[in-house]
Amino acid sequence: MILEIATFDIKKQSQTAFINAFEEAKLVVSKSKGFLGLEFQHCIEIPTKFVVLIQWETLEDHTIGFRESPLFTQWRAILSPHFQNPPVAEHFQTINKI
Repeated sequence: MILEIATFDIKKQSQTAFINAFEEAKLVVSKSKGFLGLEFQHCIEIPTKFVVLIQWETLEDHTIGFRESPLFTQWRAILSPHFQNPPVAEHFQTINKI
């Protein structure tokens, strides 16, 4: 399992709209091959910052399967009007778990 951590910097006036748009966007990404689940979080200290933790079966399920599909285009179209800056996505694998 691969964990994608995507950080979003959202326009100050778009926070509520972004949260609402994410309801639609999560349905889009959930259709992608290899998608296992996600968690959507809002930063307490920086109200314009959001983080999405997405679990994928493999790195390629995200970087190729999703990112090179029409689903990604749809996902971006739903969310990008609210971006202050482009999101940053990083991938992690578990080394140790208790």
